[in-house]
Amino acid sequence: MQFKSLRRTFLFSTTSLFMIAIICGSVMGFLSPHLGEQAGDLIDPTILILVFLLLFEVPVKGIFKGLNNLRFLSIAWCLNFVLIPFIGFVIASVFLSGDKLFYTGLMIYFMAPCTDWFLGFTRLAKGNVELGAALLPINMLTQLILFPVYLLLFDTVVAYKVDLSALLVWFLQPLLAAIFLRLILHRVMPAMLGFCKYGIPLLLTLLVGQIFAFNINQLLHYLSVLPLLLLAIFIFFLATYFLAEVVSKIAKFDYQDHCLLTFTTAARNAPMMLGLATIALPDQPLVYATITIGMLIEFPHLTALKVITLRRLNGQSASDKKARATSM
Repeated sequence: MQFKSLRRTFLFSTTSLFMIAIICGSVMGFLSPHLGEQAGDLIDPTILILVFLLLFEVPVKGIFKGLNNLRFLSIAWCLNFVLIPFIGFVIASVFLSGDKLFYTGLMIYFMAPCTDWFLGFTRLAKGNVELGAALLPINMLTQLILFPVYLLLFDTVVAYKVDLSALLVWFLQPLLAAIFLRLILHRVMPAMLGFCKYGIPLLLTLLVGQIFAFNINQLLHYLSVLPLLLLAIFIFFLATYFLAEVVSKIAKFDYQDHCLLTFTTAARNAPMMLGLATIALPDQPLVYATITIGMLIEFPHLTALKVITLRRLNGQSASDKKARATSM
């Protein structure tokens, strides 16, 4: 119980950690540009460690069981990698087509479904966790393959072919290290497998602070764009929620699968996209800041979705009890 309580605390305190990181990083970078530059020098190693932890979190057990539900996986894949990127393109084009860097940041944020946090919220909302585990490697591999395609397809600031060899260096090495460490811990210290995941919010907090410390002075010149940015992200979250509702009803998903579809279509893979963006688009702080801002809004949104889905579950349970009482 203490372990579950600690995990829940981490999930819901992440937004507060990000806010503190933004404030502290911004103040440090504004008051001392030299410290801001030093923080910027540490961004790459921080991202590399973060990517390692994200890959370390990909579960192995339960994936094969979830792969049996090809109908759900196909529907979720089409939503996440066809419909939702198109919806994101329309929203980003309407609100920020005139600000190419912010538009690019939005597209990068919108295009990739989450491969970590959504499963935690699915578990809290009593959704189908095993099926969600099967989505993780599918989502991760697909977004890595489609990342350069989307950048060119949706007319971002990238006017050249992304260097895939650089992406392989950045992700193949941490992937092999993650697999190796997971095998060792599973044999020697299996209890540590559950605690390693707490490094992700801490590394994310550090990365957010570094980004704002390094880029705050440039970001201050673009405060007028922030309201449009927030509105675009808010509308995107509304659109993905109603899309999941309509598709779940048409597909006649039960509560657990409906819950899972709600979270996998809502949550975005901001940490991975932030890492990819720094490789594909070096020295573009406005793009990084846009992804970070989307990540900030996402956690309160997922928290609200958890409340909504649990109320739906409680309502279904009450209706079932009433129906059984009436039949008797």
